[in-house]
Amino acid sequence: MTTQHQVVVIGGGYAGVTAANRLTKRDDVAVTLVNAQPMFVERIRLHQLVGGSDDAVVDFGKVLADRIRLVVDTVDRIDAARRTVILASGGSIAYDHLVYAAGSGRGDLGVTGAAEHALPIAEFADAERLRDALAAADPAAPVSVVGAGPAGIETAAELAEQGRDVVLFCAGQLGPSLHQRARRVVARRLAAIGVRIEDGPGSRVTAVTPDAVELSDGRRIPSAVTIWATGFGVPDLARRSGLTTDAIGRLVTDETLTSVDDDRIVAAGDSAAPSDVPVRMSCQAAGPLGGHAADTVLRRIAGEQPTPFSLGFVGLCLSLGRDSGIFQFEHRDDTATRAFISGRAGAKVKALVCWGTVEQLTLEARHPGATRLPAAFGDRDRRRMLAESDTLAVAGRGERK
Repeated sequence: MTTQHQVVVIGGGYAGVTAANRLTKRDDVAVTLVNAQPMFVERIRLHQLVGGSDDAVVDFGKVLADRIRLVVDTVDRIDAARRTVILASGGSIAYDHLVYAAGSGRGDLGVTGAAEHALPIAEFADAERLRDALAAADPAAPVSVVGAGPAGIETAAELAEQGRDVVLFCAGQLGPSLHQRARRVVARRLAAIGVRIEDGPGSRVTAVTPDAVELSDGRRIPSAVTIWATGFGVPDLARRSGLTTDAIGRLVTDETLTSVDDDRIVAAGDSAAPSDVPVRMSCQAAGPLGGHAADTVLRRIAGEQPTPFSLGFVGLCLSLGRDSGIFQFEHRDDTATRAFISGRAGAKVKALVCWGTVEQLTLEARHPGATRLPAAFGDRDRRRMLAESDTLAVAGRGERK
């Protein structure tokens, strides 16, 4: 009788689903996926959920391989010594190998009044609450979007295109990851659909009240609905479980994505910090990292040596309403080039990317190992980043954490 290797995957996002599907390459691997939601959430469409143009969910039956066991629950703790995950419902699941793909969620709302009066958009439940709050508000009421990264820009554009009175607070530069040429295009488009942009140092939000936001330059701007889109945080599950994490709680791994504490645990996606030098939180990185985490587990099961991950970024795409968008081409190390596609063509590229991410999961579910993305970042550029990180660590602390 063939021994079944029990592998548990924590998290059913882009990284977790990719990893779970890739693991089915071997018939002697039994995969259990633990996820809080009974459906796959397309996080890159959450701004559309808020605006009412998409529900941002896909049935797991479409994106998961048939023989993966789905457990709808949350993990309360990982007992690495006993190789068991303890579920919030009170049960537990034993594993031989664990893939930690817990993902990310809302970031720190550490501004006075933000926790009480601002509405995040980082998670599915957050987006649903925000959609309902907007529906209950007067359509002419002022809406504030705090944070001018991709989530903030897309949400502001989605709502302004519907005729909402939207102000976007940047706390600095609009779209800081964009090339200045693309940034100018984004600014013009937002202005054309009625978004008022507050950028520069005086635009930092210092407090939120039920009917306004207060800025660092002393101004008080009316706001009936304040949307918080300032970045992502990660669950504290790894830290609570006694595993080594970085400053914000990502699981620290080596370059094969193996936990520095336990070679039975690998990590992928937003909740992973390879060599304590994580890559940008994005679905673009999550899928390849999930696939590589699964490959590391499969190599260990086969008695082979895991290899370092390699990841090449391609671009950053933003929707600017339903009829416009921008695709910013990037170097493989995730820095912007001068090249971009904008307008209706940019919107079509964005739509293709949203469709393609789900189709990649579906293809991997039916043909595990079929999806591979260009790989360059992780070789020369990654080694350079790690060397710089080591140099800074030695200079600052005498050793690397």
